[in-house]
Amino acid sequence: MNAYLSFIRDNAPFLAVGGLLLFLSSFGQTFLIAVFAGEIRAEFNLSNGDWGLLYMVATMASAAVMVFAGGLTDRFRVRSLGIVVLLLLALSCLGMAFNHSVVGLVIIIFCLRLFGQGMTSHTAATAIARWFIATRGRALAIVTVGFVIAEAGLPILSAWIKTFVPWRHVWVGFACFILLMLPLLWRLLRLERTPQSVAKTDSSPGMDGRHWTRSQAIRHPLFWTVLPAMTLFPMFATAFWFHQVHFAEIKGWSHVALVAVFPLGTFTFMASTFVFGWAIDRFGVSRLLLIYLLPYSIAFIIHAYAPTIAWAALGVILMGLAGGGQSTLPVTTWSTYFGTAHIGSIKAVATAVMVLGSAIGPGLSGWLIDVGVGWETQMLIYAATFVIATAGMIVPLRRADARLAATA
Repeated sequence: MNAYLSFIRDNAPFLAVGGLLLFLSSFGQTFLIAVFAGEIRAEFNLSNGDWGLLYMVATMASAAVMVFAGGLTDRFRVRSLGIVVLLLLALSCLGMAFNHSVVGLVIIIFCLRLFGQGMTSHTAATAIARWFIATRGRALAIVTVGFVIAEAGLPILSAWIKTFVPWRHVWVGFACFILLMLPLLWRLLRLERTPQSVAKTDSSPGMDGRHWTRSQAIRHPLFWTVLPAMTLFPMFATAFWFHQVHFAEIKGWSHVALVAVFPLGTFTFMASTFVFGWAIDRFGVSRLLLIYLLPYSIAFIIHAYAPTIAWAALGVILMGLAGGGQSTLPVTTWSTYFGTAHIGSIKAVATAVMVLGSAIGPGLSGWLIDVGVGWETQMLIYAATFVIATAGMIVPLRRADARLAATA
């Protein structure tokens, strides 16, 4: 703990930027937008299916744009790019407040997902990967607290506020809050250097002692054997949260009782993030990649057979345990094996695929339910895919580690 406190004290401005950006990314995250799903569907006369399809299409479109937009983090300072992205996110929030057409709603969801979940979180993770080398895992763990605080507090706070004021006014408040944070972000990054200068002086090369470009990275087998595991996590995690009401119904539980155990997962996620951050710096990324999805697989098996809420609580805790790995391992993996000079462009492709997965998961699982594949059966299938994806990484990771060791 003392080591963490000393590290925070010595690197406070940059860690604060990462935490702040991840907190602000919540204004484009599903967990916050979903709080207003009832009002949005009523306002635009959308069925659950219409709303789900609209959300999926907008999210998939944002994933496609992320492939190209994400590379901007290799060229511009966070102080510049972050300000622009957050301005656009604030405008998107205002769009949600004042829009009255379905077409406009599609565009607004696209913008919220692109500038919130996409570019704001991408900018934060890419900056941390570039600013920190030997302590990258620890830094990612610390800044993730910003996201955890937002996920734990903003949905509850927003649901409470909209009982007193119209839901559109809440989105105006979101926009104002983002704008108020811009001067703070600018102040914290007054000494930040350009990504190019960081790459020249504090670079962290990857395999073969070089910095891989995006085209080189995506042609390497390692990229496409590791990415499925990282994508399955948000794909089926989003599906689980999206179908939580259905899950409670088929188990015969009240939805309130199920939701009451979710904070256990949040607390475990926060603690797990710190553990994974320390473990990455201590043991390296490859060992952790091969184990971090196993608690998730066990969690889905438990959910499938859970007879009581207590068992579901255990499953949620295991999901939080795996979440610490998902929050720290992806960007560390790309930085470790492909270097940091082009980390923004490389991570943009990975992020786009993961966002695409988060869009497909709810739709795919919902369609399977409609055609007769029960949710409990699906969870057993998903548990098996986590194990298969983990097994597929073993040989490529060993070969990649050998190339790293030879370079060292």
